[in-house]
Amino acid sequence: MHFVNPEETFDLVIHRVGNKSTDEGTHLSKTLTFYPSEMSETLYGFFTKPFKTDEYFKFAENDGLEANTVYAAVKSIFEEPSQLLHNSVHLANHLYNVSFNPKVRGGDLFVVYFPDAIVEGEHAKAVGIFKSETKERILKATPTESSYDVNIEEGILLSKIDKACMIFNVEEDEGFVVANYDNSKGDEIGIWTDDFLGLMKREDEYFDTENTLNLCKSYVLDKLPEDFEVKKVDQVDLLNKSVNFFKENEEFKLADFAEKVLVQDELKQSFEDYKKHYEDLYEVELNDQFEISKNAVKKQARFFKSIIKLDKNFHIYVHGDRQKIEQGTDDEGKKFYKLYYEAEN
Repeated sequence: MHFVNPEETFDLVIHRVGNKSTDEGTHLSKTLTFYPSEMSETLYGFFTKPFKTDEYFKFAENDGLEANTVYAAVKSIFEEPSQLLHNSVHLANHLYNVSFNPKVRGGDLFVVYFPDAIVEGEHAKAVGIFKSETKERILKATPTESSYDVNIEEGILLSKIDKACMIFNVEEDEGFVVANYDNSKGDEIGIWTDDFLGLMKREDEYFDTENTLNLCKSYVLDKLPEDFEVKKVDQVDLLNKSVNFFKENEEFKLADFAEKVLVQDELKQSFEDYKKHYEDLYEVELNDQFEISKNAVKKQARFFKSIIKLDKNFHIYVHGDRQKIEQGTDDEGKKFYKLYYEAEN
């Protein structure tokens, strides 16, 4: 995980960035943003709340790192923190220039320099870039000598931020280490992460775990029925065994996975062939051995659905022993499942 030290002061700039397609323009600050010291801890919570996993990115090297506007601006801030305001203007203008999709909402852009942060157990400096697009109206009641005055105010909810990234000054030559959060939907997807930041996945244990779990799921659901005559309950059982292997082990070794999960030689060969196809299709190289990221397992396990759906009448959730469920057809040709259990809860 990654965090910044709430006991350290930090420098902050806020700009307003609108939608370019409707000529909303920008409102750029001319000085750093002042905040009272008693607000520091609250602001730290606001800025760090979006980052909940160990998934990291880096700036892509498509045309060279220095050609990436955000990378160049952030590198300049790390080299000379006093240039935060100057570089934050570049960032605001760059975000405005890529915000030409009508679906993009204008919002407040926060650019923050954190002098003390930790990423993967290593002390570092960090630059945070955050965008808040959602304003809420609140009713404020102020006591007077004899009653209350009421008025409506508009502001940013401290519990919600729409887009965020935290860039750490480690692995500079590889594109820095970047944590990213983006709640975009529909036509807006990709504008923050791809067009503005220009990020790609960092190839680490989180990357290896996530992609290998996706490979396993794709193999069981898509390829297995093509190569073998397989029952739905056996597919679900293999999905369970696959994800449980990742939950129960600290390290992934392809040979161990094949021996404990796939078991049969024909399945092992089929999986190995599909792995090569998967790598070519998605242009990714999957390691045969790596440390397992438990956060990646927790995230991906939600997509391993251990459910057998029977018409519109029943759902069977299969979590354990495959031997306690049987499938068959009666004398009248009607299909059935037979379940064995010890206790009814």
